[in-house]
Amino acid sequence: MQLPTHEYLEWLGISFRKMTFPATTEKGALSVARELGNVVTPRQVVKSLIFETSSNEIVLVLVGGDQNVISGSLKKVVGDRNVKMAPRDRVHEATGYHVGSIPPFSWQPPGFRTIIDTSLLNEPVLAVGSGTWGHEILLSPADLVRASLAQVANLTGASGGP
Repeated sequence: MQLPTHEYLEWLGISFRKMTFPATTEKGALSVARELGNVVTPRQVVKSLIFETSSNEIVLVLVGGDQNVISGSLKKVVGDRNVKMAPRDRVHEATGYHVGSIPPFSWQPPGFRTIIDTSLLNEPVLAVGSGTWGHEILLSPADLVRASLAQVANLTGASGGP
């Protein structure tokens, strides 16, 4: 199956691997890692989290599947003291995707902010959503940063990075 995210990566000349798992798989990084045959760890299954600022800006945050964003760190990076998870309807309106398989690239308008946690840059490979549940994309951390135009920041308190 050729998806818009695949076409976008091909257009950029970025190497990637398509992976699939049953669409009936329970949501979550641990489930995805297990279904991918332990090719990746839960940390390497990237969560695409959508936050909203007090000025209604939508921001995409990328962290490992076993990580949580430290609120204070995100507020500092975003420059807003009132950052919260965006409601599901706002996520769909802003991204065109439903919560669960939001791709980290190919849909953002110019100027959209994407932030990736520093610790993910030390992983050999990352798995990201393709926009369709059951279809995952494997690529290098550097290629994920390039494709998503992500800003690198320590959002989880985990050590690591370039």
